[in-house]
Amino acid sequence: MFEDITIAFIGSGTMAEAMIRGLLTQKIVTPQQIIAAGPRAERAAELEEKHGVHATMDNRLAAEEGQIVVLSTKPQVLPTVMAEIRGHLRRRDLLLSILAGVPIAKLANGLAHAAVVRAMPNTPAQIGQGITVWTATPEVSEIQKQQAQAILGSLGQEIFMDEEDYLDMATALSGTGPAYVFMVMEAMIDAGVHMGFSRRVASQLVFQTILGSVDYAARSGKHVAELRNQVTSPGGTTAEALYHLEKGGLRTVISRGIFAAYERSIALGRGKKQADVDVEA
Repeated sequence: MFEDITIAFIGSGTMAEAMIRGLLTQKIVTPQQIIAAGPRAERAAELEEKHGVHATMDNRLAAEEGQIVVLSTKPQVLPTVMAEIRGHLRRRDLLLSILAGVPIAKLANGLAHAAVVRAMPNTPAQIGQGITVWTATPEVSEIQKQQAQAILGSLGQEIFMDEEDYLDMATALSGTGPAYVFMVMEAMIDAGVHMGFSRRVASQLVFQTILGSVDYAARSGKHVAELRNQVTSPGGTTAEALYHLEKGGLRTVISRGIFAAYERSIALGRGKKQADVDVEA
């Protein structure tokens, strides 16, 4: 499927390296089949030394070399990058974008290229435990879909959706989701320290509690509300804690936050100013 295929990354930051690492670890391609382009010479040297791939500071060269071109820059530099590589993609090439909040129409029009996959990975992809929601234009062939699935699968799990609207939903739920989890973890650790644990012990307790709870929930096949009820005895400590969490509006605040992220993703897709990105490029 990847024989005689070169994968070119336009943008050589954290997520690009995660994809490169996953592709090489799973032996999907060889280092000689990967080229990574970025603005810093020291970063190019680092990627070449760590992974044996070819790295360059020339986006146009990378676009010309790749049959699969992965856009992995920061969204705010996209106009400059599109101006550099427009006209250097062949009609049969696949463009795969992991840029948060950038719709397919903007990429297709800006690059005059029809075969586009848009994907929304998340931070745990850096250790191969991410989940990516993706979609494709009708011009993307079946073999190209299989190639995109393999590339995105190197980051963890992947889910294909027929409609692009789901990408904005995924941005709010799974793309931004790790930040919600980290905030809950931070609050739990701080509470542990307040009670008297060292930060090291409090962190260990919280990390394993969340890790074990997630694994247990995924394996159980039960609704999470049923699992919560299993550990909530009448008049017990869990019931007391949950009462205060509900009284404080935790469930509502989380829901509102996720919906606000969804609305922000839509606004970014319409061209509103982007101050930051949810997934580090």
